[in-house]
Amino acid sequence: MADELIELTALEAAERIAIGELSAEDYVGACIERIAAADGKVRAFVHHDPDNALAQARALDERRDSGAPVGPLHGIPVAIKDIFNTGDYPTECGSPLLKGRRPARDCAAVARLREAGAVIIGKTVTTEFAYFHPGATRNPRDLERTPGGSSSGSAAAVAAGMAPLAIGSQTNGSVIRPAAFCGVYGLKPTHGTISRNGALILSRALDHVGVFGRSLADTALILDVLAGHDPEDSDTRALAAADFLETLADEPPRQPRLAFVRTPVWDKADAETRAAFEALVASLGDAVATVDASGDYFAAWDDHRVVMSVDMAHNLGPIVARGDENASSAALRALLAEGSNVSAVRYLAARAAASRYAAGFDGIFDEFDAIITPATVGVAPKGTATGSPLFCTLWSLTGLPALALPLLTGEGGMPLGVQLVGARGDDARLLRTANWLVAALASD
Repeated sequence: MADELIELTALEAAERIAIGELSAEDYVGACIERIAAADGKVRAFVHHDPDNALAQARALDERRDSGAPVGPLHGIPVAIKDIFNTGDYPTECGSPLLKGRRPARDCAAVARLREAGAVIIGKTVTTEFAYFHPGATRNPRDLERTPGGSSSGSAAAVAAGMAPLAIGSQTNGSVIRPAAFCGVYGLKPTHGTISRNGALILSRALDHVGVFGRSLADTALILDVLAGHDPEDSDTRALAAADFLETLADEPPRQPRLAFVRTPVWDKADAETRAAFEALVASLGDAVATVDASGDYFAAWDDHRVVMSVDMAHNLGPIVARGDENASSAALRALLAEGSNVSAVRYLAARAAASRYAAGFDGIFDEFDAIITPATVGVAPKGTATGSPLFCTLWSLTGLPALALPLLTGEGGMPLGVQLVGARGDDARLLRTANWLVAALASD
């Protein structure tokens, strides 16, 4: 029975719980059993309290049984990357410098999840301060390989069936890359779609809250809950949010068109990935046109590093300075030192360039519904290194929404992610286009 339950998507489970066909306690219990069976090897969770999770589920069952209204995530377990403040779990950001840190209350994203009826099933492993130094998590598709980073535990928990949904963050490639490596759906929405209030801030200009699920519908379901204005995060906007789940299911008014964009890092993809994407593009026929964007965006990766290093030096420097050199990784200390030495003129130039890059894509989205590109340079590498974020950097710098879709396989049958990128603020259209693409490939 437990194995059958963990195969349910979040949407399927929520519908069954809402009508009383399934209890939240049974569903959460099945996920807890899966964590007990698998997490000793996968190590997706850094904090998990089964009694806490079951208590949340029982309270939700009592609420439904009393006739009170239920939310869209009623009884659904969600795993939380350990950079988001939670009132009932520690939040340590993958660093011994914050060991045992217990926030007084939930961050905005977790508060919204609870309001929607979600069960916070635990905190997932992050790389050190959501940068490159890896945590303990392994890829559930192959334990010898990395799950990616920095949202390593969140992607692995969903891929291993320990939770149907998870949240993570992306400053460079930290949602799209682990989703691709672990073979799940990952969404980095438009910058400012989900509040970062109460989460670790690396870079206000680059940080995005993202989500993981085992279906496109699940990513739309949780985005409907999380998206919206928060006066405590000035990058969120006071706009009516789209109904993402409803739009996802809509038939496109015409066949979507995709732009196959070769950015300046195209040749960094391994030969297998390049061949797989050439074949994919060919299979889609006139629904795809090739666009060469290599010349216009050549400097974007350097500009991203400037913005990220400076902002991280400002935001993390005081924290890292509390400990000696053994309390933080050499890679992190080197990046903070690099950022501390960037001139104000260079930083402001990089920020201005990011806006120009984003505007440069407007013409593409006038003609095409989405950009199609690799999510990563290849499949998850063996070892502990978290892999290259090169195919994510431009979209984090410009703030455009991006989706990782587990549509291809590569070496050893490992997932090879397809990435769709949409127009700024048009996340619902991106989801609808992705749904069309998934269906089109399934029918071939």
